Amino acid sequence: MKLQIDVQLDYWFEQPCDVLMQVEVAAVPGQTIEESAITTDAALTRVAAQDGVGTRAWLEAEGQLLVGYTARVIIERQAHDYAALPATPLHLLPGEAVQYLMPSRYCPSDQFATLVHDEFGALEGGAKIGAMRDWIAGHLSYVPGASDASTTAIDTFVARQGVCRDYAHLMVALARSADIPARIASVYAPGASPPDFHAVAEIFLGGEWHIVDATGMASASDAAVIGIGRDAGDVAFLTAFGPLMMNSQSVSVRAV
Repeated sequence: MKLQIDVQLDYWFEQPCDVLMQVEVAAVPGQTIEESAITTDAALTRVAAQDGVGTRAWLEAEGQLLVGYTARVIIERQAHDYAALPATPLHLLPGEAVQYLMPSRYCPSDQFATLVHDEFGALEGGAKIGAMRDWIAGHLSYVPGASDASTTAIDTFVARQGVCRDYAHLMVALARSADIPARIASVYAPGASPPDFHAVAEIFLGGEWHIVDATGMASASDAAVIGIGRDAGDVAFLTAFGPLMMNSQSVSVRAV
């Protein structure tokens, strides 16, 4: 699948501010970047993102900040049936996967042990992950505005509603509670509604990372990965180290 991606961001900064932005598609296996360009009048310096997947950009902002990003990406990744894949024994996990067993700010996986044991204890590996995905899809309602930047997987579990990052956080927390490495990924996906930066889970099964989206809006075969991390704190598309006001932003992702 080939995707055309167009992003427009318009923010206002009353005073000088450092801004860390992550909007560019990552150069990783499974996706080929045919075209990519970012435009802004602000001074820009790129740095490596989490685990070296993708890049972040430092910008020096004051007054109006306009950023445009456009890309054309070929997705060559296939959506595998991960339900049949085994979990990797813990002592055989590669070093880069180990950190994704641990609780994090938005994914307090240690607090889900009882639920995971009672609901999914009879299952193993990919079958357990598939059941977790189905449980989240069946018990949560997708409600824009139902959460904010402080909402954790525990909050989402109690409220039974949220947006894509909340679904991903709960998926990640449940998988980690079952001793299966899990991380969050920010992606562009044509099925995301409303169109925006989309969050999914990535689960380590059968020696590889697999995209799992409990919202059903994205799959491995149509998602362009931007970056990965322990939770949403690592993959925010924009982090401002000072006050800001959003004038407007738009994200368009379409198959071409």
